[in-house]
Amino acid sequence: MVGLVLLLLALVGLVELTVIVVVAQAIGVIPTMALLVAVSVFGAWLVKRQGLGLWRRAQMGVQAGRSPADDAIDGAVVLAAGTLLVVPGFVTDLVGLVLLAPPVRRLVGRRLVRRWRSSPVAAGFGGGARVVDVEFVGDVTPQPGSRSNCPELGGPT
Repeated sequence: MVGLVLLLLALVGLVELTVIVVVAQAIGVIPTMALLVAVSVFGAWLVKRQGLGLWRRAQMGVQAGRSPADDAIDGAVVLAAGTLLVVPGFVTDLVGLVLLAPPVRRLVGRRLVRRWRSSPVAAGFGGGARVVDVEFVGDVTPQPGSRSNCPELGGPT
C-alpha cells in the first residue's frame, strides 16, 4: 500500500512538472510562476470562505438539533481541496477547485462514507449498522421500592 501511494505521488509530481513546463513554454516562466502563486492565494481564500460557511452551518444545525455529520464530511472534503490548492501545480489546483463545488463535494463525501462503511476497519468501529434481537427475560416492570429489576444492579432476584 505504501508503495502504491509513493508511486501515485511520483506520478502526480511528474504530471504537474510536465504541465508547468508546457505552460511556461506557452506564456513564459515569470507569468507561469505568478499564475501558480495567484491560484494558490485565491484557492486559500476560497477554502477559508467555504470552511467558515460550513462552520456556521454546522453550528446552526447543532443548535437546531441536527447531527453535524454531513457538515463534518463536507469539511473533510474542503480540507482535501484546500490541500490540493496549496500544493503548487495546475492539475492539483484544478482538482481542488472542482472539489470545492458543493454538488461535487456532496457526491465525493457520500462515496467516501459508503466506502468507509463497507471497509473492514469500519466494521471494527461499528461502521456497519447491525440490527440485534434482544430478548427480555423476566418481568421488566419496576418493582415498588427497587431501583432496578436487574440483579447485577441491586434489583430483586
